[in-house]
Amino acid sequence: MLKHKKTIIALLIIPQYFLVKWLSHYPNFIETYYSNGLYPYISKMFRFMLGWIPFSFGDLVYGFAIIYIIRWVFKNFKRLRTDTKNWFIDVFSAASILYFAFHLFWGLNYYRLPLHKSLGLNSEYTTEQLVEVTKKLISKSNEIQFDIIKNDTLPIDIPYNKSDILNMVPLGYNSLKKEYPHLEYYPKSIKKSLFSLPLTYMGFSGYLNPLTNESQVDGLIPSYLFPTTASHEVAHQLGYAAENEANFIGCLAAINHDDIYFKYSGYTFALRFCLNEIYRRDESLFDSITKTVNRGILKNYQDMREFWDAYQNPAEPLFKKTYSSYLKANKQDKGMESYSYVVALFVNYFETKTL
Repeated sequence: MLKHKKTIIALLIIPQYFLVKWLSHYPNFIETYYSNGLYPYISKMFRFMLGWIPFSFGDLVYGFAIIYIIRWVFKNFKRLRTDTKNWFIDVFSAASILYFAFHLFWGLNYYRLPLHKSLGLNSEYTTEQLVEVTKKLISKSNEIQFDIIKNDTLPIDIPYNKSDILNMVPLGYNSLKKEYPHLEYYPKSIKKSLFSLPLTYMGFSGYLNPLTNESQVDGLIPSYLFPTTASHEVAHQLGYAAENEANFIGCLAAINHDDIYFKYSGYTFALRFCLNEIYRRDESLFDSITKTVNRGILKNYQDMREFWDAYQNPAEPLFKKTYSSYLKANKQDKGMESYSYVVALFVNYFETKTL
């Protein structure tokens, strides 16, 4: 009887796959009935259940799962030859359950309506628009950097410890919800990853656990990156699965924060993406416009690059290629490059805003 049930569960992965692919063609339906319907209740339920725990419960789940899988494969390796059919039934029944849980608890958000449509923003922009918005961001970033340290050549070091920064993150969303009420964030569930060191070597600064709905931030990254990274992971938690959209919302949450260090992190975050896009389009223009950026800001960028360079290793490209394939499989056709498409959102949002 148990084997019969396992077979049914294993075979259910096939209709599940086609159901998800079919639903992916109806973003309005996903937006209305899942992302703004069922999902907020699922997310809040997990945050109420696990948010109060001071460490990442999901990381423990990952750890035990890895140990269990290795142990299971070691113990059942011979069955692959002697009991092939039931070996595959065991594997696919587990995969079927995980596939179902992933999409029910979070994954369907990959197929929701694109953010620029739900916010009424254009998705295209010209180089002239990009340059104008970049100049606005430079002016605002320079102003905040100088207000903090009274010297335009010194980098900013956020004076809070990282646990305090995580506790402060929801305040930015409290301000942002005045403009976008659907971005209300309560209760919080943001934690430092228990796997920060391997995460850093993999080249990632944070992640959302789709099975426990906990946001994890790499505890080793410079504090300057913490406000926007944590706010980015909260955006995932609120149902914005696409990386460019989570970058955009996380940046807005930091910018709308009352704390000046959060604002600095947010504005310089947006500026960095815009400068990178200018460099991609016109290197001479990039060289010219970068000269107007305070040297202290450029030093923060340099510190960030040096941090990641210190952890570069031969395996990092493999991890990023794997994650890029994962993104492509979930309707982000450009994979890791999809992070850069946040520039279109920044340009069309900030173009009409007074900073």
